[in-house]
Amino acid sequence: MADDKLCSRRHLLHTSSFGLSGIALATLLKQEQLFADEPADPIKPQLEEPSFDLLPKEPPRPAPARAMISMFMLGGPSQIDLFDPKPELVRRHGEVFPGELKFDNMAQASREIMKPAWKFRHHGECGMELSELLPHLGRIADQITLIRSMHTGVNNHVPSQYALNSGDDKSGRPVLGSWLLKALGSETQDLPAYVALTDQRGLPLLGSEHWTNGKLPSIFQGTLVRSQEPRIFNLEGPPRLRGAVQRNQLEFLDRFNRTHLDSHPGESDLEARIASYHLAARMQLAAREAFDITQETESTQRMYGIDQAVTRDYGTRCLIARRLVERGVRFVQLWCNGQIWDHHGDILQALPQRCQEVDQPAAALVSDLKQRGLLDSTIVHWGGEMGRLPVIQFREGISRRDQVGRDHNTYGFSQWVAGGGFRRGQIHGATDEFSHYAVEGIVHHYDWLATVLHQFGLDHRDMTFRIGPRTIRLVEHDEARVVSDLLA
Repeated sequence: MADDKLCSRRHLLHTSSFGLSGIALATLLKQEQLFADEPADPIKPQLEEPSFDLLPKEPPRPAPARAMISMFMLGGPSQIDLFDPKPELVRRHGEVFPGELKFDNMAQASREIMKPAWKFRHHGECGMELSELLPHLGRIADQITLIRSMHTGVNNHVPSQYALNSGDDKSGRPVLGSWLLKALGSETQDLPAYVALTDQRGLPLLGSEHWTNGKLPSIFQGTLVRSQEPRIFNLEGPPRLRGAVQRNQLEFLDRFNRTHLDSHPGESDLEARIASYHLAARMQLAAREAFDITQETESTQRMYGIDQAVTRDYGTRCLIARRLVERGVRFVQLWCNGQIWDHHGDILQALPQRCQEVDQPAAALVSDLKQRGLLDSTIVHWGGEMGRLPVIQFREGISRRDQVGRDHNTYGFSQWVAGGGFRRGQIHGATDEFSHYAVEGIVHHYDWLATVLHQFGLDHRDMTFRIGPRTIRLVEHDEARVVSDLLA
């Protein structure tokens, strides 16, 4: 026991001529990133396990984007009815489709062509054609780039979701937000660096897999924030434990955790757990303030549709997303429940409902960021993992024609992006005359991810992490490219 005491950290600090002041100085230097960089030596073996943190880090090169907000429409919005008007579908409505179709559900498939059920109108100085279901998006058409040539080629929800979020169609891989945290850290230490805002009706299909750190250290995983209070469970302690009692308890727990960590160096899960305790303590004040939209003016809340029942939930989450990036959060994603954009049937009723929920809040987010000077440094993304086919799908048991839907299409679909150095008022790419296959300016999922990383000043080829004998990357396709035509 005597030997243990002589080797303890307390003994070291007590006998050291620097004492606590030296430790404090080292901590401050690290936070301010004033330590000299060690020269790279590819031959030198790694003698110690690396340690990871969320301190802000400058990208390898200057970059326009510092944050990203992604609005993911799980299920696959119909590009035919929203973004990609095709006169040929109108002319040949009701006829038999003449070409090759990639069905997901052969049992309910048909080859009967179905035209868009809604009219398209030109918007903005750019003249972008958008569906009448998206009037608010039309008002910001000059601020967005509409990509009509997205492609994953994996014709079901789960693999396509994996592809767009983690670079491949397999599970267990780190997602985009986690890679950004590893490379750049966070500009705030008082809020989660990566936030997933979920729907009041429930979690998305696959749940927490959408914000998983995969094989990256646990400190880079996303934080689930609910749409209703309490937005983060157990953030506030009971009244009898607040104040000095709580501080003493946390300090006591921290000493135990760090003693345990000293005997298990390199345990990233343990490091992440300790960091989460510290973050939780800081969030008790910062998170309550960030999530409190009552601080916003009535006109701002109306702009997001918070005064209307149909847009209240999504508008609240969009406004919180803006407040988070305004406070230094790196990556925010908004998720719908289940996969409610998956309109195999009842598309004539369901699609207008989905658009009414998100159109005004999403457009308000872009406008609000722009008027606050944040759009240039924030990427705003809207899209799903797929689109829909140009033919009718008959759901089992459907007898009425107004209950039809559309099957999956991952070979040519649409999404839009704004801010963060992307072009404005532009349409990129094209599908064939039936809006089935992307044929011009094709943007594969790995191209999209490489382009996003580029806008953060990162090279997708250099974004690596070593796990034992294997090195992983977000973008592992050798043919991946930065789509320069999308960039300002």
